[in-house]
Amino acid sequence: MAGQITSSMGVAAPRIKAATSEPWWVRLALTGLAILFLASFLMVPLLAVFTEALRKGIQAYFESFREPAAFSAIKLTLLVAGISVPLNLIFGLAASWALAKFQFRGRSVLITLIDLPFAVSPVISGLVYVLLFGLQGWLGPWLSDRDIQIIFAVPGIVLATIFVTFPFVARELIPLMQEQGTEDEQAALTLGASGWQTFWRVTLPNVKWALLYGVILCNARAMGEFGAVSVVSGHIRGKTNTLPLHVEILYNEYNFVAAFAVASLLTLLALVTLVLKAIVEKRAHAASAA
Repeated sequence: MAGQITSSMGVAAPRIKAATSEPWWVRLALTGLAILFLASFLMVPLLAVFTEALRKGIQAYFESFREPAAFSAIKLTLLVAGISVPLNLIFGLAASWALAKFQFRGRSVLITLIDLPFAVSPVISGLVYVLLFGLQGWLGPWLSDRDIQIIFAVPGIVLATIFVTFPFVARELIPLMQEQGTEDEQAALTLGASGWQTFWRVTLPNVKWALLYGVILCNARAMGEFGAVSVVSGHIRGKTNTLPLHVEILYNEYNFVAAFAVASLLTLLALVTLVLKAIVEKRAHAASAA
């Protein structure tokens, strides 16, 4: 009887292995298709951007950044990201801590509101700000009487960028905090730690890699946002144009070298974001494994 069981197991083992593995030519074909897809839709566009940017030489490439309008677009992009990312970091930490560690009325409503920018088109969100703060909007006359300009100015660009980017930090932290539970915080409170001490010494160290990951994604989206910013900016050259808007203007003016040169900055930002993302993911996996 034992011999029959051993024999049947020996026959079944090759069948199980064959059912859970593929022939070498299938693996090779799938790998080749994946590489071909990446080369066609990722590598070729990247090469095209840098090829067009350097088509007239390295001197023409750097001359594209010396124009006042390009320099102003770079400064405005950094300013908007420098304001929106820290604010989203604070909001993401507060929202994720509240949602993951506490039960309260309206919790589901807050989760829905966090996901709202993912469901609404950036152009529509920009239009909402125009209808709210524009000269003919609900608050437009009140703002105009006090000489406060939000739409077609830097404040409107900042508000639109904050709206489209605020889910990124919170959405990275909420699942992790929910998975970790509240045992560590309860232990710290039992030992006499205050609420702030518990947050800084227990909660924050446990989510630092997810927080950094969300900040990286938030910054990349803030610097590359086009739709919402295009609606509220007014396209005032040298004043309210961010890098994506400046690329559009240069391209529409048939200044292709300058357009692709400025676009290469955003491409480099994307590549740096991918590298940082991979590093943070690796550190996060190592920390969770430890």
